[in-house]
Amino acid sequence: MIINYTSTFVIIASCWIAGLILLYLPIKFLSVKKKVANLLLITGAAILLFYIGNLWFVLERPPFKTLGETRLWYAFFLAGIGLILYFIRKMSWVPFFSMSFAFLFLIINLIHPENFDKTLMPALQSLWFVPHVIVYIFAYSLLFASTIVAFKGLIGLYKKTYLPETLILADKIVFIGFGFLTFGLLFGALWAKEAWGNYWTWDPKETWSFLTWLLYLIYIHYRHYYKKAVKSPLFILTIAFIILLICWFGVNYLPSAANSVHTYTN
Repeated sequence: MIINYTSTFVIIASCWIAGLILLYLPIKFLSVKKKVANLLLITGAAILLFYIGNLWFVLERPPFKTLGETRLWYAFFLAGIGLILYFIRKMSWVPFFSMSFAFLFLIINLIHPENFDKTLMPALQSLWFVPHVIVYIFAYSLLFASTIVAFKGLIGLYKKTYLPETLILADKIVFIGFGFLTFGLLFGALWAKEAWGNYWTWDPKETWSFLTWLLYLIYIHYRHYYKKAVKSPLFILTIAFIILLICWFGVNYLPSAANSVHTYTN
């Protein structure tokens, strides 16, 4: 039996909200407060992962079929990457942004509940289905993290509190995210060959995926040749992420997507 999503959402929301409040409120018993906050944030992410695992087990298929299912993964990866940056890089401001946006995706799923079924159309019954989707979602999560860093940098420029380490951190995240994005693109091409007989058909989703990949490649080259530039690369990161969101969500609402081979993600 699939665990009730509303109940799960309430528990996760309670953990994250309480954890963030404890993390940022200036109250006494700092060390205890921080430990409890960390535990609550981790517990919320763990419960979300458990829900995804339950969904996979009950449906007897990978839960990547619809946008709603991918939003669950995106929320988990956002929360997870935010926690990693918080614990390893000691970036105390990151959990607020990562958990907030993860929470937003969970709310969208609450507003638009899923009718889960076990069936997968023939095109999805492929060896490449899981690696293609999960690599892309992980890449999107990393690139979102780089966008958070970019926003932080732009705010720092405006307030004249910008730190050079901002772009260095953004570079590291983008390099990793771009690597996964590239693998996602390659896995998708191999999947397309197996399912439809062609590696590439310039389907709307493929076109926007390539455009997203190209913009992050431009960012990497721009940073290589213009190492002292600050504002421009931060804006490039912001624009690239907007295109990424159009690729993921917006392309489904374009008239050209009516006959897309990716309409199963609606």
